[in-house]
Amino acid sequence: MALALGLPAAAEVVTFPAPDGAGAAEMVIYSSLDAPVARPLIEAFQARHPGVALRYEDLLAGEIAERVMVETEAGKTADLVFSSAMDLTVKLANDGYAREADVAGASLWPRWANWRNMAFALTFEPAVIVWHKPSFPSGPPDSRAALIRWLATAAKGRIATYDVARSAVGYLFLSRDLEEFTDTWALVQAMGRAGVQVFPTSQEVIDRVARGEVALGYNVLGSYAASEALRHPDLGLMLPRDYVVVASRVALIPTAAARPDLGEAFLDFLMSREGQTILADRLRLPAVSLEIAGKDSAAAMQEALGARLRPVPVSPGLLAYLDPANRARVLAHWQAALEGSE
Repeated sequence: MALALGLPAAAEVVTFPAPDGAGAAEMVIYSSLDAPVARPLIEAFQARHPGVALRYEDLLAGEIAERVMVETEAGKTADLVFSSAMDLTVKLANDGYAREADVAGASLWPRWANWRNMAFALTFEPAVIVWHKPSFPSGPPDSRAALIRWLATAAKGRIATYDVARSAVGYLFLSRDLEEFTDTWALVQAMGRAGVQVFPTSQEVIDRVARGEVALGYNVLGSYAASEALRHPDLGLMLPRDYVVVASRVALIPTAAARPDLGEAFLDFLMSREGQTILADRLRLPAVSLEIAGKDSAAAMQEALGARLRPVPVSPGLLAYLDPANRARVLAHWQAALEGSE
């Protein structure tokens, strides 16, 4: 049985006692994945390691990076980090806050998903278009060019997307669009003219589309959309026909981990066939491992979509998105495009 503990700010701490009772070793995980969602992974890990108690701290992605840096200076931090902020997590590894992991799956992991055996992409989550089915009897626009054409005649306020100034994944998706689609700023201008509504989370966009308050949500994290589509018959989701950006959740073992052996054991489990299958089948987070062939897997998407997929590599190239001057320029351009003042 898990015990919920109070924490200040937005964090939640959940403890999972060792199944075999007292005298257990304890490990600590900092994660941006909600604790109830992560429960099947933790319980399966503890079935393999019944002598391990686990303290799971559910934090915002930015808080995870900050705590690891501050606590490393103090001498001790979490044993494993599992974060949706690819750029911040890779920066931790690049700046010396991660140790090399000796895990069985490392040599077989896709090259784009493994940086120096320190930072590993563990999920394969596409950016999708979500749409309100009754609003599109003939189907929604299926590419970015088609979306620009639809926006030219759409009613005001019928499209939603991330507030890229407040959402790390939204900013990542915009940055990738700028690299892949030459008319990205024309698309942003078209959204501005159409009265786009912006929100800091995928869930807020999805909820409004499901209720029909907006007709379409752009660049929404597909893992959340897929789960919600099962509960809302009027909610559709689509992988754009031109290209599909894919983000990942990234794991690492901090240099200052109190129990790096336990962090390594949990990482090894996450990369195993069992761990990747649980991610895909029970958490509905598509798995990176090419051994997992179910519909919620990188292998299945690669077979179906081929060259349309644009996975974001786990590499220091992500650090460019964190450069303050570059970020300020992108956000200023975004705001000017939305306001039609550029």
